[in-house]
Amino acid sequence: MTAEAERSGAERTEAERAEAERVHAERAVAELTEQERRLVLDSFGNDDAWRLGALLMELARERGAAVTVDIRRGAQQLFHCALPGTSADNDAWTDRKRRVVERYAESSYLVGARFRAKGRTFEDSSRLDLDRYAAHGGAFPIRLRGTGVIGTVAVSGLSQAEDHALVVEALERHLG
Repeated sequence: MTAEAERSGAERTEAERAEAERVHAERAVAELTEQERRLVLDSFGNDDAWRLGALLMELARERGAAVTVDIRRGAQQLFHCALPGTSADNDAWTDRKRRVVERYAESSYLVGARFRAKGRTFEDSSRLDLDRYAAHGGAFPIRLRGTGVIGTVAVSGLSQAEDHALVVEALERHLG
């Protein structure tokens, strides 16, 4: 095989990989959008934040997961807990993911998937300070029916898919 044929095959493989990632991201966008459509609350106060945060801590402990949880309504932090095995880095991750939710009014995982579905990355295309914003899974909007986004719930400590799934599971249980 010539060097040109090898390079052409490698380029084709890279293009195929990129296309597969884009298609996977498009499917993820549909699934994540549906989650956000379903997970809408009628109200959310300080006691709700406490219950949701305690539920997240319970789920994490059951799984032996070292996570940090942060829940906010607007600028006010209503709940924050860091399990053993976490560090200040997890606080920084929850902050970076939370800022994405505040800016885009969508989960941080959905924002990242939207960029990937367009064949781009958040890091290369958002033009935002990556020390302050991270479109990685784990932060979700607290959305009130008839009002819109009023806060965030964020988790850090697992893979981005697992952080996101933990938040979704807790919100589903919270909604009953």
